[in-house]
Amino acid sequence: MDSSSLNHREQSHIDALRCQLFAFFSAEFQRLLANMSRTSFTTNSSSSGNITEPEADPCAEQTRRTVLLGAIATTACLGCSAYARAGEDPPGSDERPQKGDVLVFAEGDNEGKLITAADLSAGGPPVHAWPKDPKTSVVRSASRLNEILIIRLDPAELDEKTRERAVDGIIAYSAICSHAGCPVTAWVKSDVGDKEVFKCMCHNSEYDPRAGAQVVFGPAPRRLASLPLALSDGSLSVAGNFIGKVGGAQPG
Repeated sequence: MDSSSLNHREQSHIDALRCQLFAFFSAEFQRLLANMSRTSFTTNSSSSGNITEPEADPCAEQTRRTVLLGAIATTACLGCSAYARAGEDPPGSDERPQKGDVLVFAEGDNEGKLITAADLSAGGPPVHAWPKDPKTSVVRSASRLNEILIIRLDPAELDEKTRERAVDGIIAYSAICSHAGCPVTAWVKSDVGDKEVFKCMCHNSEYDPRAGAQVVFGPAPRRLASLPLALSDGSLSVAGNFIGKVGGAQPG
């Protein structure tokens, strides 16, 4: 399987295993070098002034083993480096959403595919998305702070400011809770009302997307950052920068 088809978590695991392999061979290489030095010193000291029949040189054998393992270690290192380079995030992948970015599915069977208005069911649930640079095809998934919640609601349910940032009832928010930075994953009935809301399952913070994702329950100190959208020929794109702070409260 091509490394480009692996997700970030799988690729990181492979890179870690390869680097562990390199570390093992590197340690073995150093150990053999030390043994070779000790063997050479002992042989030279004990044979000084004595003439003996030629016999197998243990130092030469040790050298052959060292060279062999050194080559293996080098191969492991190159493999690790190659995969580390292959797993590196491309330039721009950790930048915040930019005006003109398109939106792609962040998970599921359609992961990486463009999100259109037709993909969003009225009334939810929300779709998790990443912004993607349409010019370079770079998905900005290197930072978890770039994950977005997109939902389609009845425009009549939205307050005035939220409606201004929405297109045909479609609105977008940061998917990162403003409390401790956990992902906001649930779309459930609120603990304090009869409407469905975004919910962070870490500490039960709830946000109402109809009112700019303001906090309606839980310890979150502020609403989710919102992301203005544009719609052209059924395709969604980013119309501006995040409005509000993205992510959780910083300690201290």
